[in-house]
Amino acid sequence: MYASRTRAIVLHVEFKSRSAARDRGIASSRSAEAKLEEARGLASAVGVEVVEELIVPLGTVQPKALLGAGKVKEIAALVAERDAELVVVNAQLSPVQQRNLEKGWNAKVLDRTGLILEIFGERAHTREGSLQVELAHLQYQKSRLVRSWTHLERQRGGFGFLGGPGESQLEIDRRLIQQRIARIESELKTVTRTRSLHRRSRARVPYPVVALVGYTNAGKSTLFNRLTNSNVMAEDLLFATLDPTMREVELPHGRKIILSDTVGFISDLPTMLVAAFRATLEEVLSADLILHVRDISHEDTEAQSVDVERVLGDLGLDEVERRRIIEVWNKIDAVSDGETKRALASLEKRREGAVTVSALTGEGVDKLLTLIENRLAIASLIYEIELSPEEGQELGWLYSRGEVLKRSDDEHGLTHVVVRFDPAVAPLAQVRFGERLKARESGLRAAAE
Repeated sequence: MYASRTRAIVLHVEFKSRSAARDRGIASSRSAEAKLEEARGLASAVGVEVVEELIVPLGTVQPKALLGAGKVKEIAALVAERDAELVVVNAQLSPVQQRNLEKGWNAKVLDRTGLILEIFGERAHTREGSLQVELAHLQYQKSRLVRSWTHLERQRGGFGFLGGPGESQLEIDRRLIQQRIARIESELKTVTRTRSLHRRSRARVPYPVVALVGYTNAGKSTLFNRLTNSNVMAEDLLFATLDPTMREVELPHGRKIILSDTVGFISDLPTMLVAAFRATLEEVLSADLILHVRDISHEDTEAQSVDVERVLGDLGLDEVERRRIIEVWNKIDAVSDGETKRALASLEKRREGAVTVSALTGEGVDKLLTLIENRLAIASLIYEIELSPEEGQELGWLYSRGEVLKRSDDEHGLTHVVVRFDPAVAPLAQVRFGERLKARESGLRAAAE
């Protein structure tokens, strides 16, 4: 992280040409002012002092420095005037462009990818998260190795088939980075296998997994804390949470779920970061339900929603699987306009799978829990079975693989059990118990009896 005394200028490059923006992976669904505000938030998240911020319209992309020579000179004067040590450019820069801008401005330059990597490096705390961030950072750094230090190069001896004393500094750095990347990828494979084993272990537990997703700073961690009575870091910062956290939550009728908080999404998220966190985000794909938390008070809430859906699509969540999504319209307490509130309430009634809440005050949280329970009940399969006194092991299996809703023992010593299975476990139970396992109507009625 940068020291808090580091003075920074935040520069948002607004591409006039939609094709130019599209070519650089830029979302065009929000205003330039909103993009600048988000870039300032990202810069603040790394602890710098933002001394100036401006929007730079760009008609033609210049290969050497992205911006034209006149604009580069103009900003150089601003950098000197404001005594800035860092310029944050809210766009993706090529290695050559970054190097030329640093020379032209006599200051450190960070593009959007580099800035997000800085934040991720600070926020990751688990072993997996740290490895994923380091891998993305090394891949980014490797692309930044341009021939800017030719004075360090030495002529290599022989035919160049082997490295050695004749290697250039550039080649040494590339080789060391590639070796480190290979080691991290190997470690991540081990971590991913461990995560996969944990996922399979959870599959044997009769608790469904509900994953929170959403645009960064939408209030996921605040909602997570509200639902779980825990104290996961929840601040008004972009990417306040990076590592996934899981807690047990009890629903109104006593059913238990595992709630998972995940990394926040953001527009124009660099491909390497999506790839790096794929293993973590697979938790979302395997969840029984997905809660898409939206900051309904934000002026760009619709655009943010589109960005989240785009990332989910990139991860492989198709249209059919999106039926598992519940939209949680958060921060209703921050909506001060009465007419907007009434419109949201009306839309909530008409739209299945959406609920307005305030994670901060608790408003609407009961409705959310009920909606989660109803959605899970639709997918659940409920059965009845009768066991003899000698079948203690079978009873234990029902408790370990299903959710026992009701149990009673009659005067003959027989145990009558009503049990709920998730769809993935039900076939195993049918094989184990055969025709003795009687299907009942799915729903909340059995849980309430």
